[in-house]
Parts: sequence; C-alpha cells; structure tokens
Amino acid sequence: MSTRLPTVGITLDREQGGGYAKQPWYALRENYVECVTGAGGLPLMLAHEPRLAGDCAARLDALIVTGGDFDVDPALFGDTTRHPKVTTKDRRTQFEFEVTKAALERGLPVLGICGGQQLLNVVLGGTLTQHIPDEVAEALAHEQPNPRDEPGHEVVVTPGTLLHRIVASDSMAVNSAHHQAAKEVGADVVVNAVTSDGVIEGIESTVHKFCLGVQWHPEFTIDPGDEKIFQALVAAA
Repeated sequence: MSTRLPTVGITLDREQGGGYAKQPWYALRENYVECVTGAGGLPLMLAHEPRLAGDCAARLDALIVTGGDFDVDPALFGDTTRHPKVTTKDRRTQFEFEVTKAALERGLPVLGICGGQQLLNVVLGGTLTQHIPDEVAEALAHEQPNPRDEPGHEVVVTPGTLLHRIVASDSMAVNSAHHQAAKEVGADVVVNAVTSDGVIEGIESTVHKFCLGVQWHPEFTIDPGDEKIFQALVAAA
C-alpha cells in the first residue's frame, strides 16, 4: 500500500510576453520543486486566481510563497508613499495574500521565502522597509554582487524559535537578493533571524503550528539548515 504524499502548493511568478513566449507566462525555478520532492512532498504549482484562493488552500497540506523581482504594494501595510524602486505585480500579490490567509485559517504549514516572507509579514499585520539602502545605516549588500548560489552574508538565528529548533544552529550562511525587508512585525510574530546591520531576516508566528518566513533562498541549499527547513515543512504537513 502506497503512502499519500503531502501536497505542497508553490506560488508561481508571472512574466509579461517576450523572451520565452510572446504571451504572458508563469515561471518557477526547478530548485523549489526539487527541495519539496526531496523532503517527501508532492509539489503543486498555483496559478494567480484570487477568487479560487480558498479552493486552492482546501486542496493543500502545506503552502510555500515564493520570491520574485517585485514588491508588495506599500498601501497593503498602510504606507501612503511609494519608493521609486518599488515595483508591483498586483494580481500575483492579491492571490498570494488571499491563499496565505486561507492556508493560515485552515491551520496549514506555511513557508514564506524572500518576497514571500515579506508578504507573510504583511498578512500577519507587519510592515516593510521599502528600500534598505535608504533606511538602514551601513547596510550590508542585501542584493549581493556574487552569484545567488553562493552565500552573501550570515544571519544570527534567535534561540528558542521554531527556526532555531529546525536548523539546530545559532547562525547560517545565506544568499541575499532583496532591497526590502520586514520592518515591524505583528502582535503574534517574533523575529527569528537578523543580520549584523539589524535587518530582519526571518519571522514566525507564535499562534500557528508552522508559520515561518525566511528572507533568503533556502531552495539553493547553501547552508546545512536550508534543507532542514523544507524537511520540517513537509513533516508538519
């Protein structure tokens, strides 16, 4: 008798026509999928259909909200101004916002990665730094110049957090590809990782069984703890 694999929904990116195809197309790096299958999960890619977000969540055992080269609309966390560096993909964000809320309401394990962590922080009542170089003094190179499959800096992992229990380490070497970050966190959210310049690199909910956000890209499996994050997600599913 075969054992049913946990179904892990993964949000997609969307690009305008040109390059790969003349018409708009969805995109996802293979390493997201490989990390889920390697951890024993069944990946399911999620199209951007906001009205179907609840139906999507009802068919999942866990959710991964991925990153991308875009930003959450500052209006969603109460900012009345928008930094010139901010670009949005409104339909994608609308879907990810709704499917994340639906997943949390159902008690599903949720993992937010890079931009997905930023969206998760907003869903949980937090705000974002719109452009790190303008708001953080002596900031590290959070948009690292070296390849994304190499570490850009280290993060310090907060003892006693879910992330610390998962990775079993006080620090991690991570890649870095972001100009925004979590700024203020919600009432039931704790910071689980920071950099030496004080930028928040990880968050988690204290009222959900597994609700974790990391600012880096663990799907590149640069640090030994990265693979453990996906294993923990699938195990929680």
